[in-house]
Amino acid sequence: MKFRKRPVIIEAVQWRTDNLDEIIDGLRLENDSLKSVYPTSDGGLYIRTLEGQMLASHGDWIIKGVAGELYPCKPDIFERTYEAV
Repeated sequence: MKFRKRPVIIEAVQWRTDNLDEIIDGLRLENDSLKSVYPTSDGGLYIRTLEGQMLASHGDWIIKGVAGELYPCKPDIFERTYEAV
């Protein structure tokens, strides 16, 4: 069987190693979600996801999904999967 991803509007902010406030504000993170993202000493960003902790690198997109979950996405995959609305 074949399936097509349903059209869904997501919120996303690109990680640039110095824009944690933009991610918090842009994705409207509050309370428990604030504990889900924290920078590393070498410019990465740890994100607690439904699958466990993941590391975002400079340039990765941080996505807030339909259920409020957070996850990183590599720029090339993001560009092939999403378009601006």
